[in-house]
Amino acid sequence: MKTKYVPSARKRNLWPLIPLGVTLVVLGSSLRSPPQFELASSTSGVQLGTAGAYSVLAATTVTNTGATTLAGDLGLSPGTSVTGFPPGTVAGTTNINNSAAVTAETATTNAYLVAAGMTPATTEVADLAGLTLSPGIYAVPAATSNLTGTLTLNGQGNPNAIFVFQLPSTLITSSSSKIVLTNSANPCNIFWQVTSSATLGTSSVFQGTILALTSIAANTSATIDGRLLARNGAVTLDSNTITNPVCTTSTTTTPPATTTTTPPTTTTTPPTTTTTPPSPITISTGPLSPPASHTDALPIGLAIGGVGLAGLGYLFVERKRRQAASSNEVA
Repeated sequence: MKTKYVPSARKRNLWPLIPLGVTLVVLGSSLRSPPQFELASSTSGVQLGTAGAYSVLAATTVTNTGATTLAGDLGLSPGTSVTGFPPGTVAGTTNINNSAAVTAETATTNAYLVAAGMTPATTEVADLAGLTLSPGIYAVPAATSNLTGTLTLNGQGNPNAIFVFQLPSTLITSSSSKIVLTNSANPCNIFWQVTSSATLGTSSVFQGTILALTSIAANTSATIDGRLLARNGAVTLDSNTITNPVCTTSTTTTPPATTTTTPPTTTTTPPTTTTTPPSPITISTGPLSPPASHTDALPIGLAIGGVGLAGLGYLFVERKRRQAASSNEVA
């Protein structure tokens, strides 16, 4: 007579664990690290590298007429012809076809390519006069003049706000035109990527760094709070003032005064001030790191999946033991 196997109460209690084990395996396999998050180009900046120290940087020649003043460095590479200094003056270092100039030109090229590739860009009118623009990326069509009057850039209270202007051809500003900065807009974070050459009008007031593929010409008495960086051509100056914008932040910490009392007199130690040296404003262009909740998901998922697999393994072994016991009893 065949004997029917009846599992013990302890083994019967294991059956409800089968759906739980399957659930844990599925859940564990679904919890894995997501793809890397990418930073949108519209929130990134343009890093100038060593080119940021230059007021003027050119590839073929630098020519000056009159009492031009450069607050930063003057560089040229691979050309060797720099004329007009004096009467022009350079507050920084002059680098002509040396390793420093070569490195700065490479940094200029890199910055130019970053600025040219930033998206999404808002298409603006060819003449920016009369506009008030907030931080962003702007595509400016070619025109006989891209600025005939006043352009206002509103930083909206953020000194790190980025303005990038992409010009598919030339950049031309009219005489006496000007760019006005409001609400913490910083010339350090304003970039003009010019696919051809740039010309600044007589007595015009310009803000930001020009990254030109070819050449840059600043007409008589034009002033620039920024930089003139030409990749492949010349820079021509005429009684200009170029002031490199200050691109640093500083933090000052003042500890409270310390008072020491010794009867019957009181001695007060005056407060001292500790100033943390300025550090450059860093604008990331790389990918954002995934949130911690996602980066922790992989080990958690493996742990949960492991528990589920262990439970299923135990049930499988118990089933084999049960079958063996049933066979013995039948025999």
